Amino acid sequence: MVNTVLVVDDEQTLASNIQAYLEAQGLNVHVAHDGEEAIGKVEQIQPDVAVLDFRLPDMEGFQVLEAVRKKNGNCHFVLITAHPTAEVRERASQLGVSHILFKPFPLAELARAVCDLMGIPRAGKAAATSETGFVERRQSRNQSFPLQLYDGSWVLADRRRNGASPPAPDDDQLLTGE
Repeated sequence: MVNTVLVVDDEQTLASNIQAYLEAQGLNVHVAHDGEEAIGKVEQIQPDVAVLDFRLPDMEGFQVLEAVRKKNGNCHFVLITAHPTAEVRERASQLGVSHILFKPFPLAELARAVCDLMGIPRAGKAAATSETGFVERRQSRNQSFPLQLYDGSWVLADRRRNGASPPAPDDDQLLTGE
């Protein structure tokens, strides 16, 4: 069974980082940068979970949610937003959205939400489990993930590395700031 995720966010760097992180967790991830593109992909990919940005260039995430739900009634939703108003939270609750993440958020939190909605166990024999119980898909704790928090946003570590930079922190350091 393929676990498929549709990420809908107009911020291309964030969408790419989410895609890379979720793919590293063993998920099949597709990206759309606006509502119309997302709605068009739904019938083709039949996502199990859609990660929706609240504000898109052509419509609100809730409009995408309603259109996706009509085409795929089994899809679950995670709302991501930089605008955590009471109205947004209430509307999300009315539409049955159980997971809302406020930007910026740790990618591990998003992966936890997605895996919870898919019913994927967070611990397994083939992967090491962190203190939080989430499956880490690294060969060792010293292997860094290619995404890092830099100047308040997630960027690919390879883009900012040069010969003089210090070693990259691991996921736990990124999440705790230690």
